[in-house]
Amino acid sequence: MCVTAVESRPAGVLGTNPGHRPFGTRVMAFVALTKPRIIELLLITTVPVMFLAEQGVPSLWLVLVTCVGGYLSAGGANALNMYIDRDIDALMDRTSQRPLVTGMVSPRECLVFGITLGVVSTLFFGLLVNWLSAALSLGALLFYVVVYTMLLKRRTTQNIVWGGIAGCLPVLIGWSAVRNEVSWAAVILFLVIFFWTPPHYWPLSMKVADDYARVGVPMLPVVAGNKVVARQIVLYSWVMVGVSLLLTPLGYTGWFYTSVALLAGGWWLWEAHALHARAKAGVTGAKLKEMRLFHWSITYVSLLFVAVAVDPFLR
Repeated sequence: MCVTAVESRPAGVLGTNPGHRPFGTRVMAFVALTKPRIIELLLITTVPVMFLAEQGVPSLWLVLVTCVGGYLSAGGANALNMYIDRDIDALMDRTSQRPLVTGMVSPRECLVFGITLGVVSTLFFGLLVNWLSAALSLGALLFYVVVYTMLLKRRTTQNIVWGGIAGCLPVLIGWSAVRNEVSWAAVILFLVIFFWTPPHYWPLSMKVADDYARVGVPMLPVVAGNKVVARQIVLYSWVMVGVSLLLTPLGYTGWFYTSVALLAGGWWLWEAHALHARAKAGVTGAKLKEMRLFHWSITYVSLLFVAVAVDPFLR
């Protein structure tokens, strides 16, 4: 599905005079370009995998440099995403205070900042971790910027499905940082995040569907009814939980991880089916409670990956 370009006010029209931008505020604006809250989720999936790969406590220095490199890489990708999306960000309520829209950072500054972080992070990984991890981090950045932001986001309802691959790669980076290779355990956890991403993001998209519709971004809730979206959420949720349980029969995890995966996954499925039931009954507005699943999805992935880190010590 193709969409037309949108007209928007030039980025920066909401901002202050460039000569009156406080230094501290500018610094915080550049930090905001990296989307720190999103990166928190990426690190939650990276570090526990390092414990699983080590089957114990990995080198704390290695954990530190992997986290720093991951932040720089993801931060560069997020900054470039904001540079490309600055036209629609200016029209959406949820993005109207981003630094490029307010004028706190200029488009040129954002572009240079994003590219610099990408280059520095790749060299940082290669020199301090290993070149496989460097290649994976660069691949994640390019996939997010080119494949998701430039090619998929404004053209197809499958944007978040395939674009979400970029958010799955930190799992492989965490494993490769320790082992300098990728194993089936890492691939399984990669798939968990792959199937987690759509039912994690679609509830939020349901909440802000009007925003996406205004700028012509065809998120699934924009082009399909809540009933269809909720049904897709249920399908992806079942696959996600099923994939999460593959680690134990393949010998990578034990009883603790399995227990957490079953309990947390069971609660997820309960919430997903409840959302589907409300959507099927025609419930709309605040009573749909779509954000319940969105907030639980963050708790779910945190619990699951904490279990990944703890499990090696209980086997």
